[in-house]
Amino acid sequence: MILDSQGKPYVTSTYEGASQAPRMSNFMAPTIGPNTAIGNSLSTLRGRSRQAIRNNPLAKSGQETHTSNMVGKGITPSFNFPGNPDLKERVQELWLDSVDELDWDENANFYGMQTVVANALFCDGECLGLVKPRNRYADLSVPLQVQLIESDHLDVAYSTTLANGRLVRMGIEYTKAGKRAAYWLYKDHPGEMFMNGDMSRVRVKAKHMTHIFDVNRPGQQRGLPALTSALVKLHEIDQCVDAELVRRKTTAMFGGFIRQIQEYVPDNPNLLGSSKTVNGLDVIALEPGTFPVLNPNEDVVFSQPHDVSGSYIDWMKQQLMDVARGMGITYDQLTGDLTQVNYSSIRAGLLEFRRALTMKMHKTLIYQFCRPIIQKWLDTAVLVGKVDIPGYAENKRKYYRGISWQSDPWQWIDPYKDMLAEVLEIRGGLKNYTEALSARGHDMESFFSERDGELKLIDFYNFVFDTDSRKTTSKGMYQDIGTDGKGEKEND
Repeated sequence: MILDSQGKPYVTSTYEGASQAPRMSNFMAPTIGPNTAIGNSLSTLRGRSRQAIRNNPLAKSGQETHTSNMVGKGITPSFNFPGNPDLKERVQELWLDSVDELDWDENANFYGMQTVVANALFCDGECLGLVKPRNRYADLSVPLQVQLIESDHLDVAYSTTLANGRLVRMGIEYTKAGKRAAYWLYKDHPGEMFMNGDMSRVRVKAKHMTHIFDVNRPGQQRGLPALTSALVKLHEIDQCVDAELVRRKTTAMFGGFIRQIQEYVPDNPNLLGSSKTVNGLDVIALEPGTFPVLNPNEDVVFSQPHDVSGSYIDWMKQQLMDVARGMGITYDQLTGDLTQVNYSSIRAGLLEFRRALTMKMHKTLIYQFCRPIIQKWLDTAVLVGKVDIPGYAENKRKYYRGISWQSDPWQWIDPYKDMLAEVLEIRGGLKNYTEALSARGHDMESFFSERDGELKLIDFYNFVFDTDSRKTTSKGMYQDIGTDGKGEKEND
């Protein structure tokens, strides 16, 4: 802030955004740290986000779009052991056996757990995973399981200084050097009413925990729901839609009113519209086509608000565009409205959406959840003798780096055009097979091995398909490579 000679702030500023002029005077912008902001708001934001997803179809649609595009059928690992394909096959098979056993609660396989984590990232802003080593004689392919825990167990209000001098901030214990040492978790969920309600805390070492959340500010310790910037607008839109619905419903209820010229009591007063008394007042029960009978000294006056029906759709569409942007998805994904979409617009929107979601997927779901779990799984598999990897203890990081992750591929908007473009990229040397296959969720070695088996089976049965480039041209015409045209091989 710049002060004049009297110690008063200048009204003008070099930057208009920092101006103290009247039009900016109510722009409140506290300069608080990331964790102070989160600590004051997280519980409320999380509760309201859950309430919105429970009751608001737009919020629910946003969560489903986020999770289905981030996870799909699952983000799968591919192991890499150069020069040792047999070892790769053994480890890959062992992983496939473990996929269905990793969930401590036995509700889903590992890829289903990814879906739960992605849902929690959107709704709560964070999710916890407790890695639980099991007895080596347990009936498991690899004695290791993971329990997913809601972030409510990690009390955002719990901050203290321990007897050993370590700080606990928002439920997380830090070493004096500032590294995460442990998590202080409620034994029971604080929001579950039907359980014993043990609100004591248990200390869990950080090496046994995975904490998944989207870090947006340096030093941030907890995550925020994806609906944070859209909650107010979602709530206001919901109220607006309800008000318009009630207005239209009320308008449709009345067929008209019967005004009495002189007082008259019909034989059946309920014939034209029923009424009842509430707190001593006559209340008309609204039903479609009601014709209430008024007393001679009564009149009807309706509220006459400005009719917004003419601009309602355009106004609502703009509000929903803002909400979709706040959720990180596109308007058509949020609403399902494709009336004004064309190929170019939907392609541009989806490319931007997919780029942003890919960034978030790699920094949260893959790096914070999949990566540490599969590393602990591989450590355990070697430790208990389920697989023998030469020099593993001395070269753990090399084997960790060899693990790559393939996300579930997105469907092309125009498969023919996109396929032609990719073929041109590969033929031009701008993209390799590994990259192209990985984008489709395939491991190159496994794909080529399967392809080799297919070709051998095709040759065994003497089949010729027009997709077999060994025997047909790109136009589907037969070509007999390496023969003299009569079925005989040419001499060198």
